Amino acid sequence: MKRILSAVILIAAVFALIFFGQLWMITLFAAIVAELAVYEYLQLANKNTRTPSDASRVPLWWMAAGTALLFVTTLPNWPLEAQLPVLSAITVVLFAWNGFRIPLHHVLPDTAEGLFGLIYIAYPLTLIPLLWKQEDGPALVLFLMVCVWSGDIAALYIGKKFGKRKLAPRLSPNKTWEGSIASVVGSVLCAGLVILVSDQLSAHGNTMLHISEPVWQSLLLAVILNIAAQIGDLLESAIKRGAGVKDSGNMIPGHGGILDRIDALLLATPVLWYVLLLKDYLGLGRF
Repeated sequence: MKRILSAVILIAAVFALIFFGQLWMITLFAAIVAELAVYEYLQLANKNTRTPSDASRVPLWWMAAGTALLFVTTLPNWPLEAQLPVLSAITVVLFAWNGFRIPLHHVLPDTAEGLFGLIYIAYPLTLIPLLWKQEDGPALVLFLMVCVWSGDIAALYIGKKFGKRKLAPRLSPNKTWEGSIASVVGSVLCAGLVILVSDQLSAHGNTMLHISEPVWQSLLLAVILNIAAQIGDLLESAIKRGAGVKDSGNMIPGHGGILDRIDALLLATPVLWYVLLLKDYLGLGRF
């Protein structure tokens, strides 16, 4: 019951933000989620050690500040090109901090660990407000969320009931090929439903959920996003299994940690961003 209630509250909050929120609200919400997720990431990093002396020395203040700065670069008065220089600068700060303060054999792995945390968690979530503020951005973000969430739900219930062949037992022993296929089908079906609703609303003059690309492109995009989401889920499982834990945390009742809930988005979101860049480069039109 806790799992269902938490899911309903989270989905309702996200949908309300997508359609009735403003850019600063979307940015703030994504930034808060990112800050909580990087905190869990550091906890996992500390557990993924053989001895106490091997524990991560990435400062929480640096991780929090780096995440916040990456979101600052998404604000309207900042050029998009600023993200890479800012990321480079804050990494140099961590490098210098580690170089003068920690054992030398920790300098490289701990600096790399901090940089990876920002690239893995903070950067993908900065793309959410950037996607939302594009033309037809709310429809784009909704499409992303629907593809990820519907696939996850289909994989969970179909895999649990019919799953027999293990998908990646070393990373996640409970995931099966049957669940994975059901996940793709679920995403495609729900993407089709979003397209149908979009067409009906557009026919009545409501462009709130406008999608202009051909149906086949939308359905193909749903498949691509679903596969990316499944890989993202498996890769986060690799981090957790390396740390010897089942969940990344316990912030969400019935669901585990924040990182557990956004692991699929952390790969699906940048993949969507890259697909849009590729479409633009090839002149295939907008979403």
